[in-house]
Amino acid sequence: MASRLYTWARWMVRHRRWVIATWILLLAVVGGLGATLHGKTSTEFTVPGVESQKAQDLLEERFPPAAGGVVRIVVAAPEGKTVADPAQSKALDSVLREAATVEGVVDVSRPASSGAVSADGTIAYSDVRFTAEASEVPEEAKEELTAAVEPLRDAGMQVELGGSAMLPQTEAGGPAELVGVVIAFVVLAVALGSLVAAGLPLLTALLGVAVGVLGTMFVSGFVEMTGTATVLALMIGLAVGIDYALFVISRHREQLADPDTGWEESVARATATAGSAVVFAGATVVIALAALAITGIPFLTIMGLAGAVTVLIAVLVAISLLPAVLGVFGERMRPRRGRKDKRKDRAAGSWGLAWARTVTRAPAVVLLAGVLGLLALALPARDLRLGLPSYASQPEATTQHKSYDLLTEGFGPGFNATLITVVDTERVPQDRRKATVAQLRGALVSDKNVAAVSPPVPSRSGGVVVMSVVPRSSPDAQATADLVHRMRDLAPGVADAGGTLYVTGQTAMAIDVAGKLGDALPLFIAVIVVLALILLAIAFRSVLVPLKAALGFLLSVGASLGASVWVFQQGHLNGLLDVAAAGPVTSFLPVLLTGVLFGLAMDYEVFLVSRMREHYEHSKDPAEAIVQGVSRSARVVVAAALIMVAVFGGFIFNEDPIIKSIGFALAFGVFIDAFVVRMTLVPAAMALLGRRAWSMPRWLGRLLPDVDIEGARLPAARPAEPAADPGAGMKNASSDDRTAVRA
Repeated sequence: MASRLYTWARWMVRHRRWVIATWILLLAVVGGLGATLHGKTSTEFTVPGVESQKAQDLLEERFPPAAGGVVRIVVAAPEGKTVADPAQSKALDSVLREAATVEGVVDVSRPASSGAVSADGTIAYSDVRFTAEASEVPEEAKEELTAAVEPLRDAGMQVELGGSAMLPQTEAGGPAELVGVVIAFVVLAVALGSLVAAGLPLLTALLGVAVGVLGTMFVSGFVEMTGTATVLALMIGLAVGIDYALFVISRHREQLADPDTGWEESVARATATAGSAVVFAGATVVIALAALAITGIPFLTIMGLAGAVTVLIAVLVAISLLPAVLGVFGERMRPRRGRKDKRKDRAAGSWGLAWARTVTRAPAVVLLAGVLGLLALALPARDLRLGLPSYASQPEATTQHKSYDLLTEGFGPGFNATLITVVDTERVPQDRRKATVAQLRGALVSDKNVAAVSPPVPSRSGGVVVMSVVPRSSPDAQATADLVHRMRDLAPGVADAGGTLYVTGQTAMAIDVAGKLGDALPLFIAVIVVLALILLAIAFRSVLVPLKAALGFLLSVGASLGASVWVFQQGHLNGLLDVAAAGPVTSFLPVLLTGVLFGLAMDYEVFLVSRMREHYEHSKDPAEAIVQGVSRSARVVVAAALIMVAVFGGFIFNEDPIIKSIGFALAFGVFIDAFVVRMTLVPAAMALLGRRAWSMPRWLGRLLPDVDIEGARLPAARPAEPAADPGAGMKNASSDDRTAVRA
């Protein structure tokens, strides 16, 4: 691999003008397509085949009015008054008549006649139902409704909007995310010792991310995807794009510190060595994200593929656009060799060297302490509960959160967890339909966790009957999930009469998605671990190194999940992280975290251990290889980890609770994996393994390809050529091209 990348990079440098122009053209084309032909992203996380989705499909087919999206207008009377007082009642009636005229609205309920007024008369709600399903309700219609309720505020009433159609769109690119990019630039400047060098990773990463994200937007015009998919592509693409460029540029500047090394030769060798690690590490991220497809969940598959394509583009940028850009800067990338620079380099090497020797001095103690510490961090994960955020998790200032609070205050905590029973009575004899539904309703009313059951509402044909069930517990409570299971246990009684019972609604859908993802998680982790063993065995031609890496990865995932449960489910640090309310961990977070963190962990594993392997190939001294490998890669690995933590950490302050939890889990996971697992436990484990770390059975060695990511078979370094202005090289591209052919 290294030899091919060496030749490839020299070609990229010689044809740098055309390479850069091609990437700019690609950005323009993809940007134009993404900006003009993008589709609407969904806010729903649905899973085909689960019971709640089957019920929704049945309603859309045979009872369309019950399947439409709902905007719930929630009102609270001024202090000392009720919603039935003349002034408030008149204003409410006028607003509801106006709401009925909004395009797409098929029904507007009246609080007084539908029992939608709290016991004390201070809080009421009206459901504005649309023909379109929740995710398809036009933004224009919701904006028109928002404007229509203003007279209620003029009458002194508090008005908030909730309901299934009011799920907010996921967005990124706010000030918090930009702070992460600024921190990344500062880290790059310190790590590379040059503002110009620090700007290149950001420049190339942003171009690659732009291509990936705009491409994802273009695909959204043909494939339904959630807004989270685009944000995930941005989050991962930016982090790995900066890191991959950092790996190559740091190796390039390290080589240029030798005045006898020519800049063109250095670009080629940096791309061949660090670039090989980038290709291998990037391949693991791509495969891990694409492997999300094995869950069989469409929205998660799309998220994984969007992230995988963006990472693939980041790899291509690092091994094609970056060498071309480095060719443009030429000698200007060579570090100055003043006394100050020498002292700085010695300091950077000395702390890495000191750390490596400290860790390997008592490796068993370090390993034991590190493992026990990570297991302690993982302990909260034993209580992991999965779900989807309710409106209680939205920022406290949003109308969705306020509507949730008002409904809880007026009607109890279970009102926001309303469940919908759908009974298909098409095959039930006409004379038994009412009795079957009545028997089911009686069983529901008698449940200890049911606060109320609405009267049965049949479809026009009478073949489908819908009842609303209000639990006593909140949407995120375990008691509500238990109630859903008990309700579904009533299905055999309905089936005996010839009917079919379904339980649906937003709360039931969240429970079903969580159950499906929970079932898929063990298989996904098994696939990822096996993948890690195979890829690392190929990379390092070793059996023990992959085993050690896989175990370290599992510890990182466990610690990150434990921290996520401690913060988001148990409610610690809610004020600091601006978490509106504690609740279950986002249902797809464990699967997503496993896939993404696996790929990112392998980045550091490959970069760190490849430097150890490189030294071992030359010295055959395993102890010195560990020390030198850590010493030579410590600054880059630490900088890369800090950059990822900064980028992911910026998303912690995104208002969307799903993005917030993903950003936290990835930032914490990368921090733990880089600083505890890779920089501490890996050297300690390698020291204990000694020469055995690099052994492999002969029969296995013959089966696996030898990819040479360390560049052991590269040609001898070419002597430096007379310094030339890269700009002049671009003017004489034709002669450069002939030289490239001869090379």
